[in-house]
Amino acid sequence: MAASTPTHDELFAAPKVLLHDHLDGGLRPETVIELADETGYSGLPTTDPAELAEWMKRGADRKDLVLYLDTFAHTTGVMQDADALHRVARECAEDLLADGVVYAEVRFAPELHTDKALSMDDAVEAVTSGFEDASSGTALTVKTLCSAMRQNNLSLEVAQLAVRWRDRGVLGFDIAGPENGFPPDDHMLAFQFVERENFHFTIHAGEAYGPKSIWKALQWCGAERLGHGVRIIDDITIDEDGEAHLGHLASYIRDRRIPLELCPSSNLHTGVVDDLADHPIRLFKDLKFRVTLNTDNRLMSDISMTKEMQNMVDSFGWTLEDMQWMTVNAMKSAFLPFDERLSLINDVIKPRYAELRGI
Repeated sequence: MAASTPTHDELFAAPKVLLHDHLDGGLRPETVIELADETGYSGLPTTDPAELAEWMKRGADRKDLVLYLDTFAHTTGVMQDADALHRVARECAEDLLADGVVYAEVRFAPELHTDKALSMDDAVEAVTSGFEDASSGTALTVKTLCSAMRQNNLSLEVAQLAVRWRDRGVLGFDIAGPENGFPPDDHMLAFQFVERENFHFTIHAGEAYGPKSIWKALQWCGAERLGHGVRIIDDITIDEDGEAHLGHLASYIRDRRIPLELCPSSNLHTGVVDDLADHPIRLFKDLKFRVTLNTDNRLMSDISMTKEMQNMVDSFGWTLEDMQWMTVNAMKSAFLPFDERLSLINDVIKPRYAELRGI
């Protein structure tokens, strides 16, 4: 019997795993406005929550990664003290829990929150405690990834920071920011340090730049996962019969089961694709890449995991079975210790999907 199209309620109830979500891209509009008032930040374009949400989405949807990143000046602008960071992290966890997320790795760049009196350690402490306060005793496990901005020169310091907090809520390291002109191998000292410390890292690669960025992230820097990685489509050709032919890099990624942290709605807004129906996530899934589905920036893209799942149903006809496959992929790819990953897969994710699917 063919699988039926899942309802919105079923998607909402489905357990979700999120590997690529930015803390400063997921604030509630009301919180941005309230924090601006409390902290004296005067740069907001409006103090009406609905108008601000629309402004953020419109500002991000300019088909260019650098322009997309402009909107973050306002969110980071109100996240410059410990109380603000703690609140934003706490609300992030609350919102993910309300959306049915059972495991999340949320990343943020500590260096962007030191304009006033905070140190990077202070920033990490505020964020990890905010996550813990909201998730303790709930169905959600939420961990932190520390990102370094690739256009700056603090990556080694941020890597050392992440390792320093490894047993206190931080699970990994990342580099983020404008990809073109700032290749990942500029940060080799940071990646080598993380590897020597037996720590985890992912790299933003293959979002605004092509396969060369992905190749460097993997073969020079040793990335465990690819933040986005969508541009590996440039190393895949489709012949007249519709058969896909993978280049050497694409084959390597598929063969080695390297996870792709795919963010379709964000890719639409940054100009990677012109329409969600054109997103290569369907091809990657059909070719059995290690596909994961993510939000990237929930405020800027007006997205949630439930909404992004609905987009996949609407665009590609995906079923609950497809969602389970993708969710298990993500849990397998998490930086959480193996036994904890296995427990979430076998004791939470699979049973809840089985109940939804009536099996």
